[in-house]
Amino acid sequence: MTMPALRRVGVVKQVAKRAAKMIAALWIATALVAAPAFAANTKPATVVIDNFSFSPAQLSVAAGSTVTWENHDDMPHTIVNDATPREFKSAPLDSGEHFSQTFTKPGTYKYFCSIHPHMTGTIVVK
Repeated sequence: MTMPALRRVGVVKQVAKRAAKMIAALWIATALVAAPAFAANTKPATVVIDNFSFSPAQLSVAAGSTVTWENHDDMPHTIVNDATPREFKSAPLDSGEHFSQTFTKPGTYKYFCSIHPHMTGTIVVK
């Protein structure tokens, strides 16, 4: 190869490297911009346990969301999935304690308190 041909090959390589860097920078910028929008759809949700009930009794969340149950009652309570096999089950929660579950798959998840079985609730994951 002649010197001018070698220079052209070097210039082409430099242009290709710069283009690759620009594409990588655009990809990272796009990911950073999209991340907050995705996070906004999976924000934590709370179910309060008080007066022997779950409030709200039915909660709808996006897939990937974390639901936290907070016991504001004077009695211990549990959160037990009403499915076989169980997908989640908490230990007894004393007043002021909490339990969290992340829901990754769409569906309807019924639950109850195993200490007070009349206490029931539903999480709908979209």
